[in-house]
Amino acid sequence: MAERETAALIGSDKVEGTAVYGADDEKIGAIERVMIDKKSGSVSYAVLSFGGFLGIGDDHYPIPWQSLKYDTNLGGYRTGLTVEKLKDAPKYRNDNSWDWADSARTRSVNDYYGIAWPG
Repeated sequence: MAERETAALIGSDKVEGTAVYGADDEKIGAIERVMIDKKSGSVSYAVLSFGGFLGIGDDHYPIPWQSLKYDTNLGGYRTGLTVEKLKDAPKYRNDNSWDWADSARTRSVNDYYGIAWPG
C-alpha cells in the first residue's frame, strides 16, 4: 500500500475528516472534502462540515484552501475563523444545492474570506 502521509504530503483520504480549529483554538468542524482545480491540480477549497449531530443536519461551508494551515500540535487545520464568523459565511445544506460551476457562488466565497478572485 502506498504511503498516505509524509512530512510534506498527505493523501486526500486522510484530509477528509480532519478537524478544523478556529481562531480561539476551539474545534469548529471537520473537512468533508477538498475541491481540486482540474487544470492546475491545486486544491482550491476545503468544504467544512459544521453543525448538526453525528453528521445529520450539518451545513457545508466552502473555505478557500489558503485560509487553512496545518498545525501539528493540534493534529488538524487552523483557520482565523470563529464560529460567529462562520454563521454568516456562504454555505449549503446538501450537495444538490451548491453549483460549483456558478462563478457568482465561488466569487461570494472568496469575497467573504477576503481572497483575491482569479477570474
